[in-house]
Amino acid sequence: MHDDIPLTVGRATRVLAERIRPAVHGDSVPLEVAWHALPGEPIPPAAGLALDYQPYTVGTPWGPAWNTTWFRLRGRVPSAWRGRRVEAVVDLGFDENMPGFQCEALVYRPDGSPVKSINPRNRWIPVGDGPVELYLEAAANPVLLDYHPFRPTREGDIETSSPRPLYTTRRMDLALLDEQTYELALDVEVLLELQAVLPASAPRRMRVLQALDDALDALDLQDVAGTAAQARAQLAGVLAAPAEHSAHHVAAIGHAHIDSAWLWPVRETIRKVARTAAGMAELIDLDPDFRYGMSSAQQYAWLKEHRPEVWDRVVKAVRDGRFIPLGGMWVESDTVMPTGEAMVRQFTYGQRFFREEFGIECEGVWLPDSFGYSPALPQLMRRAGFRWFFTQKISWNQVNRFPHHTFLWEGIDGSRVFTHFPPMDTYNSQLSGAELALAASQFRESRFASSSLAPVGWGDGGGGTTREMAGRASRLRDLEGSPTVRWEHPNDFFERARAELAHPPVWVGELYLELHRATLTSQHRTKQGNRRAEHLLIEAELWAATAAVRAGHRYPYDELDRLWRDVLLHQFHDILPGTSIAWVHREAVAAYRRIESEVSALIADAGRALIGHGDRPITLNPAPFPRDGVPALSAAVAEPPSGSVAVNGNVLSNGIVSVTVSDQGLITSAVDLATGRDVVPAGREANLLQLHQDFPNRWDAWDVDRFYRNRVTDLRSVESMSFTEDDAGAHVTIVRAFSRSRVEQTLTLAPGSRVLRIDQKTDWHETEKFLKVAFPFDVRAEHAAAETQFGYQKRVTHTNTSWEAAKFEVSMHRFVLVEEPGFGAALITDSTYGYDLTRETPMTTTVRLSLLRAPRFPDPETDQGRQTHSYGLVIGASVAGATEAGIALNLPARVVPGDHGFEPLVSVAGDPGILISAVKLADDRSGDLIVRLYESRGRRAAGTLHVHTPVRAMHEASLLERPEGPASPSISLTPFELRTIRLIR
Repeated sequence: MHDDIPLTVGRATRVLAERIRPAVHGDSVPLEVAWHALPGEPIPPAAGLALDYQPYTVGTPWGPAWNTTWFRLRGRVPSAWRGRRVEAVVDLGFDENMPGFQCEALVYRPDGSPVKSINPRNRWIPVGDGPVELYLEAAANPVLLDYHPFRPTREGDIETSSPRPLYTTRRMDLALLDEQTYELALDVEVLLELQAVLPASAPRRMRVLQALDDALDALDLQDVAGTAAQARAQLAGVLAAPAEHSAHHVAAIGHAHIDSAWLWPVRETIRKVARTAAGMAELIDLDPDFRYGMSSAQQYAWLKEHRPEVWDRVVKAVRDGRFIPLGGMWVESDTVMPTGEAMVRQFTYGQRFFREEFGIECEGVWLPDSFGYSPALPQLMRRAGFRWFFTQKISWNQVNRFPHHTFLWEGIDGSRVFTHFPPMDTYNSQLSGAELALAASQFRESRFASSSLAPVGWGDGGGGTTREMAGRASRLRDLEGSPTVRWEHPNDFFERARAELAHPPVWVGELYLELHRATLTSQHRTKQGNRRAEHLLIEAELWAATAAVRAGHRYPYDELDRLWRDVLLHQFHDILPGTSIAWVHREAVAAYRRIESEVSALIADAGRALIGHGDRPITLNPAPFPRDGVPALSAAVAEPPSGSVAVNGNVLSNGIVSVTVSDQGLITSAVDLATGRDVVPAGREANLLQLHQDFPNRWDAWDVDRFYRNRVTDLRSVESMSFTEDDAGAHVTIVRAFSRSRVEQTLTLAPGSRVLRIDQKTDWHETEKFLKVAFPFDVRAEHAAAETQFGYQKRVTHTNTSWEAAKFEVSMHRFVLVEEPGFGAALITDSTYGYDLTRETPMTTTVRLSLLRAPRFPDPETDQGRQTHSYGLVIGASVAGATEAGIALNLPARVVPGDHGFEPLVSVAGDPGILISAVKLADDRSGDLIVRLYESRGRRAAGTLHVHTPVRAMHEASLLERPEGPASPSISLTPFELRTIRLIR
């Protein structure tokens, strides 16, 4: 026979687009439309319904960026349509390729009850037979990531956006839904996509193509509605053919990955969540098989607070098992930068909300879109009670293809968690033929396992699953040539996958994303605010708990809960990484200022209750080790620092280390006097600021591409340099001007310290530049140890393979250490997370901290203006010394006037590598004391937990603070093991 395949495919494609789909809503009548445009911020739905509406003509432009317009639609269903399916069809000026990224609306009835949302891929609204009256709360969100992405724009902040209307309505009609035509459109679409992925001459493909030809022959293109049933009859046979016995199975879950902020502010996310949840509740009512999953307790809390009318529908659907809370976290956070305690709180606050509101706890962690995953996570997930982990982001790797889809992920302590990456490589599946074929063809564990998971729906900006996606799922349930598809709870998928894979492969260490590396640096003020807020909250809990036990002081449960939730929200994976619009980061910085003020007040209140009124200088030491004679986690009058600092020309020395600063303000020598070792190689200079051109191929705020290293300017020019001395030590202040910017550094060597502290102020006015500070070390380090949550991770310093070469920008928390046996050097920081490392010679290891960037998208003013950093060089460092110095920089002691000190509530004797990370009262407000400790040095350790207050019982506890059995004061920990102890007072 002749090859008619292109003819059939072309015919079916055109008829579907130009005849069948337009006939789905073939008959229509216009609605009477009125409107009310609001300037500024949204108003509650009840107020929107009560607005004064004026007549509106379809085709009139509406909606300046970020504004809200309320539309009122009225009409009557024609008598000839009675008893048939009638819908309102609305086009606000949609671009079907931009769901979640442009205008959208939530539809209300006159009584204030929500109907559903409309967006570019979901334009229909159900109506009954009687009079029609609907209200649309329409959001004019600007398109910022369009067909020419990454262009700088001022539309990302309501303070700088344009007042011009962005959208023009095209249609606001009542329309008759022809159900046979609607179903025919789905039949043809599914079969067209199926044949496209079948082998070129496969019998199944030929039969599908012939059925399509037969169906189109039966269809009268001038009477599509009248002949759709006959056309469908021609397709019934090929749609009824069952799937092969060994077909891959796709467990589908409705999904709308809603970024808690990104190219829209938090206030708009609240409305996006309401729109999406209302739409999914409507689809749940329409399709008895459909299940929808939504993560982030914060988003449920927003519904409860701001849109109770939507919340009520969600609560019912959750109780029916159809609307599924996922992930057990407060938000889908970044996991690389938050402290360990913050990650614990993501789980405790998330699971607490789901438990209190719905009586359930999530079994797995759901993080489809975060930018890499810390190797500390497996232990945290397991100790919080989670059984599985889901993501797909590693499929975005630039270079290396991850070798597994279903596997065990092993963390720094040896904990393992069952993990799945969907081979469909998306969290926004449409259940297309191409996606399903990809899932089947590249599933790495197909020798033993039969299924994968697919989140289905429009995401990022919300929208969720459409009824067309649900229609595809019903046709794909058991269809020859395709994977089978069923709506399933993710728990059921993971249970089946675990049973199929008796011996899953194991991946050890971080899940490094070979992309978006610059998220460790962009929007420095946001990162600095996060780091400071985390440590202040940990300190506030410590002193509040101590004051509650020692002095009967009120423990500020409500205040701490609210403040922790604020911090957790801002750890969302597009806020903390610095990849949101200007509006988001402007609000984040303001939020951190407020949080710092409020937490500082809580610390001051607890401190006053503990130390009384007086004029003695009492030092409160929140660190888990003694400082200046003050025991860990307690307060006393500090001992004066021993020794002094001598300044001899350009040399600073305190008897422990000696530092030489050149006339250019660079460190040319840093000697550990006990060993005589100089950490700076001969002829090299440390603390060298370097400026790179930084214009990645895509994703400006997210990415730094390897070629940025090819162009660099060393900042050697000195405007001024001066030496001073005071009780705190010796100081060198260096001022440099470069390009349009200026930087002032103060180098401080304190008595008795081996840390050279550097406090930097930068007035930054660069464009598409990357500022780093370089420290070459005379250390032959095979590995670098970078702190992560509750420990550190080691990375090799070579680039033997593409996996190591791809890690040209990596993460740290408070320290990074390079070490050879017996000697090392470390850098500590108060607010930076990114660094790079190179070995220029076998004996020289250079570490560079990443300080500032200046991308222009999505915030054209990223990091502009005044910035501050504090970091330090630890001379002659070990893991123990780097850990202690990093904590000391981030948890400084406080000296306040008072009458007396106090002893700690708890202390650890024995191995000094056992550190206490949290002391607080239990979340359940029982008054029980929670103590969390961990092994920090990567070795086995034993010690004794001493409790300096009466207790009647001691329990091991999960991270959710749930008792898990009796505990002993004698503690034995494996490397990086984390332990939570619950003390019954």
